[in-house]
Amino acid sequence: MDDVVLHNLTKTYRKGAAAAVKDVSFSVRKGELFGLIGPDGAGKTSIFRMLTTLLLPDGGSATVNGFDVVSDYKRIRKEVGYMPGKFSLYQDLTVEENLRFFATVFGTTVEANYDLIRDIYVQIEPFKTRRAGKLSGGMKQKLALCCALIHRPTVLFLDEPTTGVDTVSRKEFWDMLKRLKAQGITILVSTPYMDEASLCERIALIQDGRILSIDTPDAIINEYPKPLYAIKASLMSRLLKDLKAMPETESCYSFGEYHHLTFHREEEDSITGLKKHLEEKNYEDIAIKPITPGIEDCFIRLMHAKT
Repeated sequence: MDDVVLHNLTKTYRKGAAAAVKDVSFSVRKGELFGLIGPDGAGKTSIFRMLTTLLLPDGGSATVNGFDVVSDYKRIRKEVGYMPGKFSLYQDLTVEENLRFFATVFGTTVEANYDLIRDIYVQIEPFKTRRAGKLSGGMKQKLALCCALIHRPTVLFLDEPTTGVDTVSRKEFWDMLKRLKAQGITILVSTPYMDEASLCERIALIQDGRILSIDTPDAIINEYPKPLYAIKASLMSRLLKDLKAMPETESCYSFGEYHHLTFHREEEDSITGLKKHLEEKNYEDIAIKPITPGIEDCFIRLMHAKT
């Protein structure tokens, strides 16, 4: 059974403005770790706010645990946990006070559900008398997750939970999510970080309020239709312009210290010919190698295919 189901969900904030969410449909299975992957402004937060009943949809429908997000909002609020992207706990309250407050709101106690948050809480317990506003980014993240879990939700929504935290805290957070999933909690997480996509069981790539693709990370990568090459040389800025201007180039964009390149039609001497062409243009230290595409490469290709 699917815990979360969206059918043509739509949201527009202002009359005449472009829709923030456009006919979005997908489902999340019970106990699944599902990722909504896309840049800022793609529609991730709007979708999460509608699914957690904080925002009314303008069209379509959605259910969480079988309950409609409009008519059954009171029931949904009791069964889901929500960690917004912006730290939203009471900064003047201590760690312990925040946790007890949220437990009281949901009519429970910290002690009743301590087994669920134990592994997370022990990391912030040394700071339990510190005000939340004085915590580091990683500690704030752990406290917010504890507060979202304190009423033992069946579905957990995490909106960009690792934005603005250090690399170590990001890794620790995803390790915590794996342990929560093992306890049967359905988890939906949104992130702009493409490298986090591989940590999810399935992902939906989203841009401009539309879903580009939904599948496992490996399946999306395996659908990449053409050989992909990484290329670098001297004068990288000029190189990018020259590569884009070549008639045989299908796509070319900067990616870290390399440019990533595909051809309209690959021929046996494509790479040899390209290297010779660049040498004639006085490029030095030319390096070209075939590579396996990543989720970000797939996202860029799908995004361009939609435009």
